[in-house]
Amino acid sequence: MATEPVNATEFQELARQALPKMYYDYYAGGAEDQYTLKENVEAFRRITIRPRILVDVSKVDLSTSILGYKTSAPIMIAPTGMHKLAHPEGEVATARAAAACNTIMALSFSSSCTLEEVASSCDADRFFQLYVYKIRDISALVVQRAERNGFKAIILTADTPRLGRREADIKNKMIVPPLRNLEGLISTDVVTDSGSNLEAYASATMDSSFCWKDIAWLKSITNLPILIKGVLTPEDAIKALEVGVAGLIVSNHGARQLDYSPATITVLEEVVQAVQGKIPVLLDGGVRRGTDIFKALALGAQAVMIGRPVVFGLAAKGEYGVRRVVNMLKDELELSMALAGCCTVKDITRGHVRTEHDRVRCKI
Repeated sequence: MATEPVNATEFQELARQALPKMYYDYYAGGAEDQYTLKENVEAFRRITIRPRILVDVSKVDLSTSILGYKTSAPIMIAPTGMHKLAHPEGEVATARAAAACNTIMALSFSSSCTLEEVASSCDADRFFQLYVYKIRDISALVVQRAERNGFKAIILTADTPRLGRREADIKNKMIVPPLRNLEGLISTDVVTDSGSNLEAYASATMDSSFCWKDIAWLKSITNLPILIKGVLTPEDAIKALEVGVAGLIVSNHGARQLDYSPATITVLEEVVQAVQGKIPVLLDGGVRRGTDIFKALALGAQAVMIGRPVVFGLAAKGEYGVRRVVNMLKDELELSMALAGCCTVKDITRGHVRTEHDRVRCKI
């Protein structure tokens, strides 16, 4: 691609050209048939926007707050692992870009930079994403390090009792480097002849027994607010309320876990309705345009999380690429709001979108 990208999606082709096939496939791929991977994006396209005209939109304000932390737009950087596979500066470059864009970054448990390196790289609000290991003291130590280093919240990824079947990684015999945040705590060397060492390592370490009652343990080891990532049903949203978490993230793990699980935007509204405004709901998965963000906000999300586009921007152009991706999405959202007649994110309502369900209901 000879010209500068004009939208976030165009960074994917630049990343494909820049990365070894094994690493590109790792970032880009989904589970099994990759049905959910495609649906995460396609489902947004089946939602239309209902603009209102003759509204004074000479000033449009994207700013909002997430768990009380102010941000320039309802956009967060999602936790994605091993950024040094994409760029030598890894998560430090991503963190600096997030700070420059005045948005919140969620640092992955599987970061290739330590949380101390990321915390000292720039001054910004950050959340930390957690997996729970069979040896829970390891997870506890990492959570406590995050708290000491100024991270503002813990995001518990709850949809990974085992790793999804990512066939591209198996074919490529994907090899990942040791996890920097676990140095000195546990061996990260796993040898396997049957597929990716990531899959083998996850099977050896993940605590598949972790369940709802164990949220009490997590709350006992930190004073930070806890969000649960991986909610796809109103039943689980209600359970999350019952155990007293601070927020939910509607997510299918970027379609990397259970294939044929629903596209996140298709279940967002029922999760939002289940929590009845008692805690914030964020959306992760499939966001590629400012219009996607607008649609998610109209269906009740407080903000969206951006994963693959950020990694592709990092792979293509480093810190600058991440900044460009975030700013492109912000610019597109601002334009979408102006053209739809919304001056602030609070002005975006359910009446501004029409879903497939609405169309079926109208026919009935």
